[in-house]
Amino acid sequence: MSAVNKTDHHGRKSIINIAAFCIASVFLNIIGSTVITLTGIPLYQDTAGTFLASICGGYLPGMIVSFITTVIRGLGDHEALYYNAVGLIMAMLAGWFARHKFFSSLPKTLLTFPAFALAAGIPDALLTWYLNTADISDDYGTFESFLRNDLGLNALPSQFIMEIVTEFADKGLSLIIALIIVKLLPKRLIRDVNPDSYWQAPLSPAMKAQLRKSQCRSVSVRTKMIVILTAATILVAGTGTVISFVLYRRATTADREKLAQSVAELAASYIDPDSVDDYIEKGPDAPGYVHTKEMLYTLRDSSQDVEFVYVYKIEEDGCHVVFDLDTEEVKGSAAGDVIPFDESFSDLIPDLLAGRKIDPIITDDSFGCLLTVYVPVYNSDGQCVCYAAADISMTDITTYGYSFAAKLVSLLLGFYIFIIGFSRWLIKHNLLLPVNTMAYCAGAFAFNSDEALEESVERMEKLDIRTGDEIENLYKAFVKTIGDSMNYISDISQKNETISRMQTGLIMVLAEMVESRDKCTGDHVRKTAAYVNIIMESMREKGIYPDQVTDQFMQNVRNAAPLHDIGKIHVSDVILNKPARLTDEEFVIMKSHTTIGSEIIDRVIDLVQDSDYLREAKNLSEYHHEKWNGKGYPHGISGEEIPLSARIMAVADVFDALVSRRSYKEPFSFEEAMNIIRKDAGAHFDPLVVEAFISAEDKVREVAASFSDNSIQPDNIDSGAEK
Repeated sequence: MSAVNKTDHHGRKSIINIAAFCIASVFLNIIGSTVITLTGIPLYQDTAGTFLASICGGYLPGMIVSFITTVIRGLGDHEALYYNAVGLIMAMLAGWFARHKFFSSLPKTLLTFPAFALAAGIPDALLTWYLNTADISDDYGTFESFLRNDLGLNALPSQFIMEIVTEFADKGLSLIIALIIVKLLPKRLIRDVNPDSYWQAPLSPAMKAQLRKSQCRSVSVRTKMIVILTAATILVAGTGTVISFVLYRRATTADREKLAQSVAELAASYIDPDSVDDYIEKGPDAPGYVHTKEMLYTLRDSSQDVEFVYVYKIEEDGCHVVFDLDTEEVKGSAAGDVIPFDESFSDLIPDLLAGRKIDPIITDDSFGCLLTVYVPVYNSDGQCVCYAAADISMTDITTYGYSFAAKLVSLLLGFYIFIIGFSRWLIKHNLLLPVNTMAYCAGAFAFNSDEALEESVERMEKLDIRTGDEIENLYKAFVKTIGDSMNYISDISQKNETISRMQTGLIMVLAEMVESRDKCTGDHVRKTAAYVNIIMESMREKGIYPDQVTDQFMQNVRNAAPLHDIGKIHVSDVILNKPARLTDEEFVIMKSHTTIGSEIIDRVIDLVQDSDYLREAKNLSEYHHEKWNGKGYPHGISGEEIPLSARIMAVADVFDALVSRRSYKEPFSFEEAMNIIRKDAGAHFDPLVVEAFISAEDKVREVAASFSDNSIQPDNIDSGAEK
C-alpha cells in the first residue's frame, strides 16, 4: 500500500472511529435523559455522553455530542433547544479539565463539581427566568417554597440557588458515570477517538512545549479569524434578532387589533341605538339594559386578552357612560356618568364628536398599556349615537416580546458557541498547528553536521501533515525542497572535502618541494605537523587557552603547519646546503625566510579571500622563531604577543631539529630532547605549551619512532641551527 493510500486509509478509519464514538455518546445522553423523565427524578442526566466524548477526544467531539443531543431532544421538547449553549459550555469545560489533567486524581476531580454546577446553573437560571417571564407560576416545589416563603427570597435568587443545587447533583452524577466508562475503555480506543492527530502526526512533548512558548509579534491568525467570525456572526444574528423582534411585535399587535376590532364590533351589535339615551338616563331600570350588559360581560370574558369593554356617548363635555363593565381590579362607572377626555385622545375628539371612525390607538397610563378600538353605533337615521370600545392589554405583548427575544438569542448563542468552538479547533489543527510546526522545524534546522542535518530532515518528514488542502501542498513542497537542498548540500560537502584534500595535498607537496632544496626527505614537514596536532589536542584536553583552541583554530593550524618554512624558497641553495655553520651574514639571510614567507602568504591571501588557515600560515611563517623571553627573531616580541599558533610551532620545530640527524652532530635521544624543551620553558617557549607537549610524551614518542631518520641533514635547518 502506498504512503498516500495509507494516509487516506488512516483518515477514513479515524473518521469512522470518531463518528461511532460520538453516536454512542449521544445514545448515552438520550438514555440518561429518558430514564430521568420516566422516573420523575428532578435531574436532567443528558451530559454523561458529552463528558465522555470531551474527556476522551477533546472538547470538539464533546460539542458535537451535546449539539446532536439537544437537536434530538428538541424534536420532542422545543424548550430543550434554548439550553443548547449550556451543553456546549459543559463540553468545552470538560475538554479543558481533561487537557489539564484534572481527572487524574480524586481531589482534582472533586474540584470540577462546583465548577460544572456554577457554569451550568447560572446560565440555566437566567435562561429559565427570561424564557418564562410571561408565565411565572406561584406553584412552588418544596425546596423552592422554603427559599421563597421561609427565607423570603424573590424569584431570581431562588431560581439561581435551585438551578445550582440541581446542576451540582446532575453534573456530578453525569461526570462519575463518564469517568467510570473511561476507566473501562481500552487505551487504544481512547487514542483513536481523538481528532487532534487526524491532520498530522502527534507532536512530541518537547515540541509542544516549544510551540506553547512561541509568540506572534502582533496578533495571531486565530485571534484575527475568531474576531472576524464573531463580528460577522453578531452583525448577522443581531440584525436578524432585531428584525424578528420588530416583525413579532407587528404581527402580535395586528392580531390584537383584529381581536379588539371584533370585540368592539360585536359589542356595537348588542346595542339598541334607539335606546342609548334611555340607557344613559335610567341605567339598569331601562328596558333591555341588564340583558345587554350581561351579553357584554359574556363577550368580554370570551378572551383573557380583553381588558375592558364599554360604551360611551361622546359629547362636548366628555364621555357619557352607557355601559362600563366591572373588572376584578377596577369598578366600572355608572350609566350617565361623565368621564373627562383622556389627553391621549385629544387629537381624536373632533372625529369622535363628528361620529367618524378612528384608527386603533395604543395608550400607556394608569390602566396600563392598552390597545383601544372604537366602533361607532348608528341609529336608524344613520347618525352615530355612541361608540362601543374594547381595550386589549399590551403589557403581555412586551413581556412575550422579551421572552421571544430571549429564546431567539439563546438559540443563536448556542449556534454561535458551536460554530466558534468548531472554527477555533479547525483553525488550530488545520492551519496554525501545521504552519507553526513547519516553522519550528525550519527554525531548528541544523547544518553543523551530517547527523544533525539528517535529524532535521527526519523531524520535518515525521510531521506527516495531511490536511488535504493548500497547507498539505505547502508541506509536501517544503519537504521536497529540504530533501533536494540536503542532497545539494551533501554534494557540495563532498566536493568541498575533495577540494580540501587536494588543497592540503598541494600544500604538503609545495612544502616538501621547498624543504627538499636543502636535501631533506620532507619528513620534517610531516613530523612538525604531527607534533603541532598532538600539542593542540593536549592543550584542549587540559583546558589550556580554551577560548583560542577551538575546532576551527585546530583545523586552521593543522592545515597551515606545512607552510611555516615557505620563505626558504627565496634563500640561496648555497646557504641552505652549506655543510658547516653559517656566517653572520649568511644567518641574516637565513632569518629572512620568516618575513619572506609572510609576504608570500600575504600575496596569496589577496587572491584567496576568507581563508582563515592562510592567516594562521602567515603567523606560523613569520613568528615561529620568536621566543617567549623576546630574544627571538624577526621582531623580538615576547610572551602572548607571539601568536599562539607560532608558539606551538616553535616547540614542534625545535624538538624535531633536536631528534634529527645533522651533518655536524648525531641526533639527540628522545629523553635528552624532552629535557631541553622542558628546560627552555619560560625562556624560549610558552610554558603552558611545553606543559601540554610534555604531558603528551607517549604520543610524541610514537610519532618520533614512526619516522626513521637515518639521512644526514645539514645544520642549516634553521630550527636547530640558530647562531
